Amino acid sequence: MDRVPGPHPAQAAQPGLGRHGLCAGCRHFPALLDAGRCEPGDACVRAHSGRQIDRFLRNNRQEAAYYLADLFWERRAIAARYAPDDLLEPLVQDTDEVVRRVVATRLPVAALGRLLRDPDREVRITVAQRLPERELVRLAGDADYRIRMVVADRLPHGKLLAMTGDAEREVRKIVARRLPAFALDALAGDPEPEVRRIVAERALPVLAAALLRDPDWWVRHAAVGCAPAEAVAALEDDPEPEVRIAVRRRLLESVKNRNRSGESP
Repeated sequence: MDRVPGPHPAQAAQPGLGRHGLCAGCRHFPALLDAGRCEPGDACVRAHSGRQIDRFLRNNRQEAAYYLADLFWERRAIAARYAPDDLLEPLVQDTDEVVRRVVATRLPVAALGRLLRDPDREVRITVAQRLPERELVRLAGDADYRIRMVVADRLPHGKLLAMTGDAEREVRKIVARRLPAFALDALAGDPEPEVRRIVAERALPVLAAALLRDPDWWVRHAAVGCAPAEAVAALEDDPEPEVRIAVRRRLLESVKNRNRSGESP
């Protein structure tokens, strides 16, 4: 009499893996289990556990493409990490932003334009981080200032002047740090002292001398380091003690430099 085969050892020995368990009906059972490439409770693509799904697909990348259209958003998102990048473009329209965030990190650069108007901020931030510099101007007018901050941090110097009028202070602060010194006049009259202070720290001597008259003492304090010594002397009686201290140090340094220069042959 023929012997009726029993359940797979994994189904027999492991609780919860019988006919109604995760292994039942799995397209990978028993091949991958027998090969040691999956493990119920640890590396299982059918589990509702991101950790287990990730472990499974990390060990079986060739299976990732199959799960790009899965009903479970987290399974799709993890599959997008491991699937070939030439299969990801359909997912730019995925209904879940987490999936699109993963896609934005892996999509070929030439296809990133399809995500420029994505409703999710994190997706657009990733796009701004990956776009070629020559194309960043396409996001310079984004409604979210955090995307514009990334743009300002990466935009070629020759195109930064267009962002000196940005409505957000944090964006203009980045522009002030990156503009060539000769172009800082464009921000010298900025309404925000924090922006003018950055300008004063990097200004050429003529502009720095003008900023010594700024109404904000932080700006004057920053300008002391770049302005000519003869202009700095005018602030010896500044109402702010921190500015007076900086002026004295700068004038003392200037005297020492002159003395060293006079001693040189």
